[in-house]
Amino acid sequence: MADLANCARCDKLFVKSSRSICRDCIKEEDKKFEIVYTYIRKRENRQATILEIVDETGVEEEVILQFVKDNRLRSTQFPNLSFPCERCGEPIAKGKLCASCSNEISSDLRQQQEIEKVKRDNENEEKNRARTYFTRK
Repeated sequence: MADLANCARCDKLFVKSSRSICRDCIKEEDKKFEIVYTYIRKRENRQATILEIVDETGVEEEVILQFVKDNRLRSTQFPNLSFPCERCGEPIAKGKLCASCSNEISSDLRQQQEIEKVKRDNENEEKNRARTYFTRK
């Protein structure tokens, strides 16, 4: 059964499919994509940055960033297209975190797991001591 939802952009009521925006907004987004893609497809514009594309096409930076995040514009074809890491803001071409932040988070998780393992081992040792009975000779 189809779900009703409000469009994330214009707040209009619509029947939700795979996207959270209505058909009118999808059409508008597709027009903006065509403008950006037509501009960047030209050989002299392939090295353009997002700010240069915004200046030349008039399409909002957030929309272009979303095209890059959704892989509609690929950094393999257009090397200067990137978006900020969600943690530190460093430019990245894919994912949500840069390699540095990802490694740091992984390291912190491993360290936390080791701490929890030591705590569990100590608790188990305390339980074993409580069950051990000593006798004197």
